[in-house]
Amino acid sequence: MTLNADSDFWASANTHLTRYGPSFEPVIIERAAGSFVYDADGRAILDFTSGQMSAVLGHTHPDIVATVARQMGAVAHLFSGMLSRPVVTLAERLAALAPGLDRVQLLTTGAEANEAAIRMAKLVTGRHEIVAFAQSWHGMTGAAASATYSAGRRGYGPAGVGSFAIPAPNAYRPRFRNVDGSNDWQTELDDAFALIDSQSTGSLAAFIAEPILSSGGILELPLGYLAALKQKCEQRGMLLILDEAQTGIGRTGHMFAFERDGVVPDILTLSKTLGAGLPLAAVMTTKAIEQTAFERGFLFYTTHVSDPLPAAIGVTVLDVVARDGLVAQATARGNRLRDGLLSLQQKFECVGDVRGRGLLLGLEIVVDRQSKTPGFELGARIMEETMRRGLSMNIVKLPSMGGVFRIAPPLTVSEAEIDRGLEIMSEAIQAAATTH
Repeated sequence: MTLNADSDFWASANTHLTRYGPSFEPVIIERAAGSFVYDADGRAILDFTSGQMSAVLGHTHPDIVATVARQMGAVAHLFSGMLSRPVVTLAERLAALAPGLDRVQLLTTGAEANEAAIRMAKLVTGRHEIVAFAQSWHGMTGAAASATYSAGRRGYGPAGVGSFAIPAPNAYRPRFRNVDGSNDWQTELDDAFALIDSQSTGSLAAFIAEPILSSGGILELPLGYLAALKQKCEQRGMLLILDEAQTGIGRTGHMFAFERDGVVPDILTLSKTLGAGLPLAAVMTTKAIEQTAFERGFLFYTTHVSDPLPAAIGVTVLDVVARDGLVAQATARGNRLRDGLLSLQQKFECVGDVRGRGLLLGLEIVVDRQSKTPGFELGARIMEETMRRGLSMNIVKLPSMGGVFRIAPPLTVSEAEIDRGLEIMSEAIQAAATTH
């Protein structure tokens, strides 16, 4: 009898918990350490989603545990008008990592950070229209939800006035093609902004984008796209907001994903990875934008703004990433993982595409490679099989796309853990493909 079948636990859960998204896994997680979570039976489950794509240092990292204990013993929370040393230290450290983005506000979640960024962009530009990708996910609160298009739009009434979307470039399923069949993203971008211009009332404030759309199916903006997007924004007097909730703090093999492109946004939001699994987010912008926002009375005053406990954790995250060379390790481990995924693509006809950077990779499941028919049901069976074998992976299901596995182990993942994860994936795909 498995301890995960605790009838009292599940009766209470089913009676009292609001169902807020996907169904709950039929296991009870008792503890976690490193790249693993452990269920009620003590079974180790390899975590290839880093919690909710956040635990870049793995679970219960000793440096994080020590910082929490130390800071809790000093000061954890303050009146929002008070400052502490961890807050100023983290702001200084972040500014040094992103030259030009000298001003920092520390908040809690990614949605909250995007909310603040959009609010700031509207105030500074004096405009209200916000453009995002049609496969985007920026959060579940007001303005962030209005800029989220991959899910959750039906049934909630009107979105924010002036909410627009354009398609994200998709090299596997291109809408526009060059002569050689490759993705003609420039023509797609030109076409999209022609449509935006025809719909706009002349009040375009900002474009908000993820450098790699995670919930959108690990869609990577191709090299050159960010620069072209920034130019589109500048031509229209818009600000460019980059949401690096999942790509920031080393995950893609750069401290920030935008570094590869040499394009600095007007506003940068960080969350998830910055707190290594604890609630911490940041909004970073230029001195000039912050000055204008201040002069116009920028207000984003929350209960947990500038709290010392999460700020201290953020400092520790940056310390560990630097000390242990985790940005470079994300590239090395990511290459090993990518090579393994490409081997699975060679082995299994249902693996349509492998994409992403560093330790944020996508594996798209299709019915067959010729038609690229989405393999939703097969992907779901593969996910069940991986969990049964001790590997936790997340699959994104979107219209017009196959089931896409988002694979994002901690930056601390070992080569042996990557190899084991790939072995389980191979076994799971084989089992799922032969049971339909």
